[in-house]
Amino acid sequence: MTDTPVTDTDARPDPDAAVPAHRGDFLAEQRAMTRSAAVVDRSHREVIAVPGDDRLSWLHLLLTQHVSELPEGSGTEALVLDLNGRVLHHVVVAHVDSTVWLDTEPGDAPVLLDYLEKMRFWSKVEPHLADEFAVLSVVGPDTPDVLAAVGAPVVDGDYASGPLPGGGLVRRMPWPGPDAADLIVPRAEKDAWIARLGAAGAHPAGTMAFEALRVEALQARLHLDTDDRTIPHEVGWIPSAVHLTKGCYRGQETVARVANLGRPPRRMVLLHLDAGDEELPAPGDPVLRDGRAVGRVGSVVQHHELGPVALALVKRSVPVDAELVAGIDDRAAPARIDPDSMPPDDGTPPPGRAAQLRGGLRR
Repeated sequence: MTDTPVTDTDARPDPDAAVPAHRGDFLAEQRAMTRSAAVVDRSHREVIAVPGDDRLSWLHLLLTQHVSELPEGSGTEALVLDLNGRVLHHVVVAHVDSTVWLDTEPGDAPVLLDYLEKMRFWSKVEPHLADEFAVLSVVGPDTPDVLAAVGAPVVDGDYASGPLPGGGLVRRMPWPGPDAADLIVPRAEKDAWIARLGAAGAHPAGTMAFEALRVEALQARLHLDTDDRTIPHEVGWIPSAVHLTKGCYRGQETVARVANLGRPPRRMVLLHLDAGDEELPAPGDPVLRDGRAVGRVGSVVQHHELGPVALALVKRSVPVDAELVAGIDDRAAPARIDPDSMPPDDGTPPPGRAAQLRGGLRR
């Protein structure tokens, strides 16, 4: 008797439908991201601005990350959890011009902002939706030169941030490659910024290329690589988005308990798919072992070197050499776990993949 596979893909729209998926050749765009630089329109991401004298101390009580002393010109990643420690929101943070900027997944900002507003009480903060700004990303080893050519401030180090001339900010990012940056620019000037970055050497690219490198870097994306049961330890958000020794935030008891025991129920891994030209699995499809569901498929991409690959959440008991099937019906494909992607029980990034990223994405 086998378990009945369950999929949650039918009601899941493409989260990136509002921006270009590619600019003609998504594989060439990936290669540009690894050899020179490319610029990606990610303006569907939503931005919340939090000015006010109490911005750091107030956010410190609400986010999983230690931000009470976050210096100007720096940033981080952070989560908002429910009472049981399950992930509700993932944000990328920058502290620039006496304002904390939070950018998050498309469609998530209104719910997150509602939560923040309910937690204001008497704090001197003014969180608001900053929909007049748009997110662009530049990825590739030439990123520093591209930024310098367009007059962006010289910032170096993970999440280092600075103001852009004319409004907005730039923030260096550790993913999807070791040389990447996000630019939060005035939305009315988005196309002009893309043109300026292109003239400075950044090839135009779409989200397909960006997502392929994100998957290779084992960076989880909320809603695609998570479900309503996901805790931070399962998807590698320890320590990038969670400070294990700070307290005073919702869900911290679960975070501390799982960190101390070192036994999250699932792990996020990279699957190599034997799919050829067939239809690929979809996010939310089951991962099967001997006909039984042992996990769920997350992000699925075509990588210019690795071929079809996917992130997946699988039970901790699944061995690295297990014979798996990802997807169902005409989307089913034999799958195997990339051993370099198997994380330790404490939710930290895999040592092999972390070392690989420090030296660049190429093998």
